[in-house]
Amino acid sequence: MEAKGTAVKSLKDFVENNYKSQYNNWIKSMPESSQEIMKGGVFANNWYPMNDAIIDPSKAVAKMFFNNDVKEAAFQMGRYSAEIGLKGVYKIFIMIAKPSYIMNRANRVFQSYYSPSNMEVFSSNDNEIITHITKFAEPSSIVEYRIAGWKQKALELTHCRNVKINITKSLTKGDKVTEFTMSWD
Repeated sequence: MEAKGTAVKSLKDFVENNYKSQYNNWIKSMPESSQEIMKGGVFANNWYPMNDAIIDPSKAVAKMFFNNDVKEAAFQMGRYSAEIGLKGVYKIFIMIAKPSYIMNRANRVFQSYYSPSNMEVFSSNDNEIITHITKFAEPSSIVEYRIAGWKQKALELTHCRNVKINITKSLTKGDKVTEFTMSWD
């Protein structure tokens, strides 16, 4: 399974921007294959091995900065990715778009960041959206929580208040889908 360089770069930038003084220690804490990716230039359009570029670096972030809480680390990295990725021209668009439209677009983006994968909106109403990951070659709770953080921040940027997101089913636990249930006021 592979991850697009855009996803890898946001992880690298998360550490560089939030833990600058510990950045080199973070690099050294990873396996050699992950170090090589993070030391080099991460190119947005390139594809990288999932374990070396996302999973192991995320575990290192959790160990160094989140008291080994991998889920919280992944969630915060997802929020960061949305905040950075939805700036500029996208910021104006995000502010006027409906949450259901944003989540439909996010599903397409997800499929372009992780290969092979598929995500779709299962149901939607004025204050709740349920999305499903229906295909993910190598399920990972790290990626699931990263996506949850991204979705929460994206909804907040659309001016949804008190956004709650839960992963109610998970491919990593043997369910047929990973289900994200998002609600807001």
